[in-house]
Amino acid sequence: MKPKLLIVDDDEEIRTQMKWALAADYDVALAEDRPSALEMFRTTQPSVVLLDLGLPPHPGNPEEGLATLSALMALDRLVKVIIISGQGEKQNALRAIGASAYDFFTKPVEMDELKFLLKRCFQMVQLEKEYAAMQQLVHTDSFEGMLGTSAPMRPIFEAIRKVATTDAPVLILGESGTGKEMAARAIHQKSNRKNGPFIAINCSAIPETLLESELFGHEKGSFTGAHMQRKGRIETANDGTLFLDEIGEIPLPLQVKLLRFLQEQTIERVGGRQEIPINARVVAATNADLKKVMAAGTFREDLFYRLAVVSLTLPPLRERENDVRLLAQFFLNRFAAQVNKTNLAFDPDAIRALNKHAWPGNVRELENCIRRAVIMADGRRVTARDLELEPSGLGANVVTLKDAREAVERQMVQQALKKHGGKIAPAAVELGLSRPTLYELMDKLGIVRS
Repeated sequence: MKPKLLIVDDDEEIRTQMKWALAADYDVALAEDRPSALEMFRTTQPSVVLLDLGLPPHPGNPEEGLATLSALMALDRLVKVIIISGQGEKQNALRAIGASAYDFFTKPVEMDELKFLLKRCFQMVQLEKEYAAMQQLVHTDSFEGMLGTSAPMRPIFEAIRKVATTDAPVLILGESGTGKEMAARAIHQKSNRKNGPFIAINCSAIPETLLESELFGHEKGSFTGAHMQRKGRIETANDGTLFLDEIGEIPLPLQVKLLRFLQEQTIERVGGRQEIPINARVVAATNADLKKVMAAGTFREDLFYRLAVVSLTLPPLRERENDVRLLAQFFLNRFAAQVNKTNLAFDPDAIRALNKHAWPGNVRELENCIRRAVIMADGRRVTARDLELEPSGLGANVVTLKDAREAVERQMVQQALKKHGGKIAPAAVELGLSRPTLYELMDKLGIVRS
């Protein structure tokens, strides 16, 4: 459908000429005075109006035209009204702009200039409508903190609703930064355990020597430094949900103990002999291919099937259609409020840059990008420069999906290492990997260890 345009002018010849010039691009409606203009506006609901200031019953002064402008703005604050009048005195132009007119032309109008302005005007209308729709969406209750309207996300939300009503273990798969912990929290919040604790632990962030104590707790004197009894994360999650992130990093001996807990719902603290019953729902997550890890002999097959009673695979951001704009607006609202930059909005060039970027770091990368842009933005607009998005870095020789993935991985690893001065531990944390996994990835990509 063509965009709708209303032309209001008391001169029938001018109305006819303008309709003839613009009808190829727009659905044009005509009116000759204030009453007919308001009636036609209510009927056709145009997004843009071309308005003559000199209207009957007093075509010799601008008052009737200005009154029409005010009435149109009262009906729709988003309408764009372009004044076209023979009364081109500066004070009339200032009064019209002050009354929220979009622009001002004097007769005779240069048609090419008018067509160019109309094109930009309708683009602005579309952006404002999308912005208003997104504002409404991000201010309503999201799916337990998860946002998305794209086709790949709808089955994820539906699966979360179904699995949340059970106590079945869930395995969440997906690339780093896709929101696996948020999905786990959504499962918890929609379950009958929502009033219980949600205990999250990143299995790759804790040294192997401490992980058993962290998970299962320990008794006083069970090892050097154990000066008091301490409950582990599993015990703390009693009557709630235990989220095990990067489950693939758990060493084999601990996998045996975790499997026993899943089978019997009891644990023993390190150094203890008492069996402690635990009523906790387990949700695990990983960005690794566990089937490959099982084939390599570093992950137990029986544990995998215990954890993966239900599996959810979160799609990467690049496959989520228009969700980039929605999520960007959500993050913009949040971070702008934190730094008291009210009414901050994206420039069209920023929106184009957001849509064009590949987002190898997924939602986490987008969130950090918007946080930085809000800090750097001057005035009321976030520009493409504020986003500081670098080119994807994919060269002309990239011809397969494997090549593209490795190019993105190489770029992200090199950036993280550069940021942290070549230090592996903080770079691994930023990338959401364990140190051994980062070393393996560097070797695979041919990145020399410094």
